[in-house]
Amino acid sequence: MFNSLKKALRNLIALVVVFFLFVGFFKFREFLLFRQIIHNLKAESRLAEVLVTDSSVDEYTRKYTTTIKFLEYDVKGRPLKPKFFTFKGNLIQFQTLVVRFDDRYIEEGHRMKGKSISLFLKAFVLDGKNTQEFEITPTEAVPDGYRVGNPPSNFEREIWRRFWKYALDPDARKRVGIKNAQIEAPGSVFVPGTIYTLMIEHDGGIRIDTRPIPEILKK
Repeated sequence: MFNSLKKALRNLIALVVVFFLFVGFFKFREFLLFRQIIHNLKAESRLAEVLVTDSSVDEYTRKYTTTIKFLEYDVKGRPLKPKFFTFKGNLIQFQTLVVRFDDRYIEEGHRMKGKSISLFLKAFVLDGKNTQEFEITPTEAVPDGYRVGNPPSNFEREIWRRFWKYALDPDARKRVGIKNAQIEAPGSVFVPGTIYTLMIEHDGGIRIDTRPIPEILKK
């Protein structure tokens, strides 16, 4: 009887040890994932390139139809899957969300709040009731440019779910030290023969740089 109890106790202890090792393994994986997310958020800038792939003008209305290729890069500089948008018009804007934390976090070099977080949200052409827009990053989604897992884990999804809640709720922002969550919408007239570079800088602001397409790529 006593030996049976000892054996049962040993088995129970072994199960408890295995359980805690199992839990510890997943907690460690979550810790590594969290570190990678923080590393991605500390990238110096966000980048996308835009190229006009097709442009035509209606001979009667003199209005342009413009198709662009939007190529975003992740925080390691790797290209994501390109997106193609066609607009009636060629004055195209890009809606971006820039989340800035309180100055004290930046001054202290806080590991997660020492940089801003920047996201491309939409591409659009303003035209009154005929305004056209295309989604780049859905709200509450894990942004492609910051993604760690493919597909993202439940833990990663939960972190970004909280991010969106804080970024979009003014009351919640204050509790986590967010200074402001600002929508910016730089734009330009997009024409063939030019590469447009959209740079989101963590020290503030968004700019659009241009350069000619290299001769070797021209038809």
